[in-house]
Amino acid sequence: MAANKRLLKKEIRSICGALAGECVIAKITVPGMDPEKINAIIYELADLQEKALSRVSLDFPQSPKAYDSALAYNQARKKYFKAAYKSLKDEFNSRVEAIVKEMNAALPAAQKEANKEALKGK
Repeated sequence: MAANKRLLKKEIRSICGALAGECVIAKITVPGMDPEKINAIIYELADLQEKALSRVSLDFPQSPKAYDSALAYNQARKKYFKAAYKSLKDEFNSRVEAIVKEMNAALPAAQKEANKEALKGK
């Protein structure tokens, strides 16, 4: 994940945008694609992006006054943010994997076979 919130938001937008672009290209160029399935996947990507972006900006729920020292406050704050961003990363990655599986499942059987043959040739 990115080093700061701005870069993290850019990465989320980039990943979701790239996947949505792949869906649009597949819908246009691959014969036999079900446009309703592809549209549903694109809507799911938009939902994923919106929810992930809303989770990036968060605040530590306590103030320094709640701790005995600045060191204890900083340690607790760091631990909180680390856990929050790890949770965001894990959930985002698992949803992306599920969406990619849906994208692959939406391919017609003939296209899947053509893709396998193309990979064997390499």
